[in-house]
Amino acid sequence: MKSISVFCGSSEGNDEEIIATAYTLGQVFAQKGIALVYGAARIGIMGKVAQGVINHKGKTIGIIPKFLRTKEIVNTELTELIVTQNMHDRKVQMYEKSDGFIIIPGGFGTMDEFFEITTWGQLGLHTKPIGILNINGYYDALITQCKIMVERGFLKQENLDAVVVDTTIEGLFEKMNNYKPLPAPQWLNKEGL
Repeated sequence: MKSISVFCGSSEGNDEEIIATAYTLGQVFAQKGIALVYGAARIGIMGKVAQGVINHKGKTIGIIPKFLRTKEIVNTELTELIVTQNMHDRKVQMYEKSDGFIIIPGGFGTMDEFFEITTWGQLGLHTKPIGILNINGYYDALITQCKIMVERGFLKQENLDAVVVDTTIEGLFEKMNNYKPLPAPQWLNKEGL
């Protein structure tokens, strides 16, 4: 993987382990020569990831919709800044620029990005690995809810298994590098989408 999108919060939250791990994730990106694709902000957890990359001389690609672009929010140290018309175009650009996706703690926006990119994979629209870095148990409840979806017949086990989860950065990278995509659903005619 040459580039990975990180979906995460524009707030820092109040968990010091999450804040520190976000920065370390950015440092690991730089050390591995992986470009960070993210929401372009200098604030929140996303800002911590970016600063970890920048401080260790890595590559950052920030993508932000025009209405969010302000001098207070946009990181001015990015390798590349892409301004889109809207949120949907931002997600499309992040998808196109990335070889994989990592979800770290965030709020509704992070959940929106996670579920959309996961749904695209379930529909066979991409075969890129999706990983959850479950820092300090942040996503325990989400993982439990996904298991309930399987138990109740609303989600197939293989679709849940297509999302890799780890509590460590190195463990998650190993799982993502060994990821085997699901075959495209036979019922889906991708040409019609």
